[in-house]
Amino acid sequence: MSNADDRFAPPERLVRTLGSEPADGAGRQWLASLPERVREFAERWELTPERVHEPGGRSSVVVLARRADGTGAVLKLEVPGEAAALEHAALAYWNGLGAVRVLQAEPEAGALLLERLRAGVSLRSLAEAKAVLEATATLQRLWVRPADDHPFLSVADHTTRLAGDLRKQREQPWAADARAVVDEALELRDALTADADAAEPASLLHGDYEQGKVLAGERAPWLAVGPRPLVGERAYDLAWLARDRVDTLMASPGAAAIARRRVAKLADALDVDRDRLRGWTLFRTAEAGMRELASGARARGELLLEFAGML
Repeated sequence: MSNADDRFAPPERLVRTLGSEPADGAGRQWLASLPERVREFAERWELTPERVHEPGGRSSVVVLARRADGTGAVLKLEVPGEAAALEHAALAYWNGLGAVRVLQAEPEAGALLLERLRAGVSLRSLAEAKAVLEATATLQRLWVRPADDHPFLSVADHTTRLAGDLRKQREQPWAADARAVVDEALELRDALTADADAAEPASLLHGDYEQGKVLAGERAPWLAVGPRPLVGERAYDLAWLARDRVDTLMASPGAAAIARRRVAKLADALDVDRDRLRGWTLFRTAEAGMRELASGARARGELLLEFAGML
């Protein structure tokens, strides 16, 4: 791996995200060590790295590689910590059912060796109706009962932190126009978590499921990647599908009616309560919109908040 520093430089998106951290932060230090980490795990797992996948994620780097027997694989490296360990735990539990399969792992080091999928071909490459059909079929395979001793946070606990951040953000001067949507989102979240146990048995959730996280595979047509796993009700996991391709949707005539029909169709297709799906979609979209505004991405934040208000 000569010239590893040049050939396996981290993607610009990752550099922008972690580069905003303090100079002595764990993310910045990990970023600086990436070429050496790629070299280390390539040697340890007998890999021949080919290239870094672009544009990549905001918290990890994906290196396309070949194993000693010539088969394709993916080396995924992310900042060591709880997120990396939980991703490995979920993928190992699914064991290839609806999701990418783990070939080797050192989760404490943030390293996963995954089966090779068609990294550039996601459900976003399909027409919307076909993409939704395939997305819902794949998602159903992931919704399994978690183990009794699972390590995952519940939806209620996870969204408690998000709701706390949202309450602080709504008080900022730049949030004045969004307060009505934010207040509804917070009210809905409180009601949804209050009776979540009675709604349905808890499932293992992907946590960050959208069309772009479902890639074409060889042993199965479509497989999910990049989970941020939680345990809770299925409507939470469906929310990002309801919001998918939001840019196109918002540019369409009758966007509000289309958005509401999408929620209804998704709920009916997967036997999920329509009101609960609407509530989680509104909360998650409003939270994401406010997070974008807080980071300075005003156009994206306003788009998401407008969509939330249509629901």
